[in-house]
Amino acid sequence: MQCAGVLWPDKGSDTFGSTSQLQRGGVMTAVVKEGRVAARQHGAMEYSQAPTDLDAVRMYRLGRVRAELKKRDYAAIILYDQLNTRYATDATDMQIWCSHNENRYVYVPAEGPVIVFEYAGLEHLSEGLPGVDEVRNAVCWYYFAAGTRGPDMAVKWAAEIADLVAQHGGGNKRVAIDRCGPLGAPALDRHGISIHDGFEVMEVAREIKSPGEIMLMRHAIDVCEQGLEAMREALRPGITENALWAKLHEKNIALGGEWIETRLLSSGPRTNPWFRESSMRVIEKGDMVSVDTDLVGPYGYCCDMSRSWICGEGKAGDEQRRLYAAAVAEIEHNMAILKPGMTYRELAERAWKNPAEFQDNRYSCVMHGVGLCDEYPTIKHLSDFDAKGYDGIIHPGMTLCVESYIGTVGGREGVKLEEQVLITEDGYEKLTNYPLQLEFL
Repeated sequence: MQCAGVLWPDKGSDTFGSTSQLQRGGVMTAVVKEGRVAARQHGAMEYSQAPTDLDAVRMYRLGRVRAELKKRDYAAIILYDQLNTRYATDATDMQIWCSHNENRYVYVPAEGPVIVFEYAGLEHLSEGLPGVDEVRNAVCWYYFAAGTRGPDMAVKWAAEIADLVAQHGGGNKRVAIDRCGPLGAPALDRHGISIHDGFEVMEVAREIKSPGEIMLMRHAIDVCEQGLEAMREALRPGITENALWAKLHEKNIALGGEWIETRLLSSGPRTNPWFRESSMRVIEKGDMVSVDTDLVGPYGYCCDMSRSWICGEGKAGDEQRRLYAAAVAEIEHNMAILKPGMTYRELAERAWKNPAEFQDNRYSCVMHGVGLCDEYPTIKHLSDFDAKGYDGIIHPGMTLCVESYIGTVGGREGVKLEEQVLITEDGYEKLTNYPLQLEFL
């Protein structure tokens, strides 16, 4: 099935002015702005005006994937991870469900047509997306879908992939794949196809953001910060952690966001150690409340920021202020040293050094990449670098989350702070703007 064609605006156009909608059979097919047709949207942000040229973003991202394929001499990549399929095509379908049910995948060749193998062949979900050339029915061979027919379906799946590689690979049979169940690899091997790491391709491709991507990320951050403000207003003694956390979900979904990756909200003694999930605990006056948003907002972009507050109108206690001051010192120091050209090891060496009392409860990294979700790279603390770290270079266009968790072993509470930044040509720009509680200092 070929995707239905639609006339789209020139790629350089970002703003269109007044807006009207075209509908076909009650379904919006395009947005017309001052007589021109904007990029097609599907899903959560349909019937809205994008802050940038979505088609330019889509083609930039597809170009990044293809450049990495060519760099590694791969004929193609097969994508099952739903964030990778989103990045390459912007086509979405039940993303969370399909993340654990292999019902859809995307074939991206270094040269040739991009094919979405869609659940039930749902062609309309990719209508108007410029990077999608064709939609086919997905061949599913995981047990839920195929049962005891899985081996036969894997053979069918591999034959279709091998045919595409033969048509468009120019004799190259080196294919990357991000996820592959145990039936898939030998089925491809029987066609002489060698399998390579698709996550390396995609993580590196996703590393450098375009200006359009940054505009979409800013939009997601704005939605997240509205959610934080709704939480802050609702934070009163007697509210449960879950009820408070629901405010973030409510605002995100209402404004076109998609989901939240984790349940990282805790209060009082549940804040230390970190990573306890939001619960039915009733928050009490004077409790420290810490939240890590991990929010996938509009257009699929992530806002990963952390804040810590005190419940009620009283002042923070001495120990709460001390912990908070240390967390602020860590993120401010680590942001200040950021500049393009630094290696990951150099950054780890120059990063804020945890005092001994906080070392055992330190966060798992100094900072990490962010885009459609948390992503490459992870920059480890110097104390962990030799055992777990890897090197690389900070480049302009990278977006990073600068982390801090401060809590003593056996202490009552802990503080979680985190900022999201863009690496610029001469330093960094802080993208997150929701205020810290500097009055604690």
